[in-house]
Amino acid sequence: METQWITEFPHTNMDKRPRKRPRLAWDIPPPVPPPKALPAIYCGQEFMSGVGSRNTGAPLYYKSQIRNGSPPWRNDDKDGHYVFVIGENLTLRYKILSKMGEGTFGQVLECWDNEKREAVAIKVVRSIQKYREAAMIEIDVLQKLARHDVGGARCVQIRNWFDYRNHICIVFEKLGPSLYDFLRKNSYRSFPIDLVRELGRQLLESVAFMHDLRLIHTDLKPENILFVSPEYIRVPDYKYMPRTTKDACYFRNLPLSSSIKLIDFGSTTFEHQDHTYVVSTRHYRAPEVILGLGWNYPCDLWSVGCILVELCSGEALFQTHENLEHLAMMEKVLGPLPPHMMVRADRRAEKYFRRGARCRLDWPEGANSRESMRAVWKLPRLQNLVMQHVDHSAGDLIDLLQGLLRYDPSVRLTAREALRHPFFTRDLRRGGHFF
Repeated sequence: METQWITEFPHTNMDKRPRKRPRLAWDIPPPVPPPKALPAIYCGQEFMSGVGSRNTGAPLYYKSQIRNGSPPWRNDDKDGHYVFVIGENLTLRYKILSKMGEGTFGQVLECWDNEKREAVAIKVVRSIQKYREAAMIEIDVLQKLARHDVGGARCVQIRNWFDYRNHICIVFEKLGPSLYDFLRKNSYRSFPIDLVRELGRQLLESVAFMHDLRLIHTDLKPENILFVSPEYIRVPDYKYMPRTTKDACYFRNLPLSSSIKLIDFGSTTFEHQDHTYVVSTRHYRAPEVILGLGWNYPCDLWSVGCILVELCSGEALFQTHENLEHLAMMEKVLGPLPPHMMVRADRRAEKYFRRGARCRLDWPEGANSRESMRAVWKLPRLQNLVMQHVDHSAGDLIDLLQGLLRYDPSVRLTAREALRHPFFTRDLRRGGHFF
């Protein structure tokens, strides 16, 4: 079998493929030309040139002038994001190498830790009070997880945190690409079912670990699950490849290691805390959240079910942007909503239903466009969707998904129950390889 080994999986700009759901835009800033005739300056720390350091193994980055070891003071941008320049310092200890991502919370920067001599990821939170407060809660959660996660196998490890120019900065170990990034680089081709099994097992073990600590993640999605290593292998995709071609589009990427970790605990909630009305990113949001029935641990398991479908199909299960359409998609894929949940929907959600002799979803009468109706009608039943993409283990996977995607959270599988499901316990690993 012809293979190609690759040791880096760069974050690149999102492609132009139309998708309904908004996604994090991972990017690499454009090159910054080095200043003309700028001499190397030593200001109490090592000066790193544009060709990297042979002694330390530091990654490449652009040359910049160091002013007393700290960049000049700049005002934040209009949204409260920290304004930085590649090659500058973030305190004396960390040098900025690149921008890895951006979200509502702030930015994630790749930095070189001059003390530990390693690359790290630093979450630089916006200088707005509510985000600063949320960051302090996240630090509390991360430290709790680190105390119990011996060896750091389940969740991203916090290295350090500090307050810099009114920005809370959280230092993390640097990991590989997210599951979503990997799917995107594969042109949204699905993962092999044996890899889906291994990823699902690790994900459920991490969720069970958090739930044992009385923590609810509330924002599980492929963007928040990262491979530990960026290395991957390129192999022929025989499902699409004609016999007489070696065109690159007929190859697929597979991770060299299947190890993953959870990230982004900014929305994580302790069981005893007050619960906000809405949680989870839209496409992974459980029905009890939409209906205003209250939520708890089971909302994480609904998200896991949606993620597993996405990994084995390549596309999000519910690609929608509003509640009524979302509920209609659920009914198309999973069957009718239970009457006892519809009648208990709170006043903000009762508009999605028609009352009368029989309470039912106000669909398709309440659809806001024919495009919305077509988006719902084209969806297959869950069983058919899985069988379109899975060659073996389809029956076990369908049964697992039906347990994770039960409407009623009181009868939805727990993480521990899901781990005991035949999809994971039956020996179908075929020698433990997924390629």
